[in-house]
Amino acid sequence: MKTVTIEGQLRTEFGKKATNQIRSQESVPAVIYGGAAEVNFYASAKAFKPLVYTADFQLAEVNVNGKTYKCILKDLQFDKVTDALIHVDLLELVDDKKVVATLPLKYIGNSIGVKDGGKLVIKIKSVKVKTLPKYLKENITVDITTLALNANLRIEDIKSDNMEIMNSPRIPIASVVMTRQLKQEEAASATTGKK
Repeated sequence: MKTVTIEGQLRTEFGKKATNQIRSQESVPAVIYGGAAEVNFYASAKAFKPLVYTADFQLAEVNVNGKTYKCILKDLQFDKVTDALIHVDLLELVDDKKVVATLPLKYIGNSIGVKDGGKLVIKIKSVKVKTLPKYLKENITVDITTLALNANLRIEDIKSDNMEIMNSPRIPIASVVMTRQLKQEEAASATTGKK
């Protein structure tokens, strides 16, 4: 799994003035929680870019004051006006402590429904899972090969070892729908078949 390394500086001063000063230096205040103690630090906005501006699920290795923290991204805050990143929350991974993470779904295979002229509609691109850090992965693979025309794949159809999927099991994640052309062909064959 991809890991982004972030060099951070421990925060010693807090409050609006200190926070604004950090941001004026093109840095972003951040916090790591979930471990033995909360760690408040800041790092350059550029250091967070590969972690924040991606659809991939990645780990963050944060170095602060000679200590390294293995984390996942938990929450982000952006400025309402400028859209600049203004705060990052990271969750420290503790080996024997389950974490909740959002993992992307990776659809593989060629659906039978699409081969029959249907159109694949992806309804959900990621799911929320609860698992131990050692089972976290870049994505969850979903095989759509058996997905037929007018059929759905649901959350409950996702095969995920060692992970509890938090989304409702009946929610559709992908379906194959009839295209307009296919509907017209069916309607045409139905009218010619009646004569």
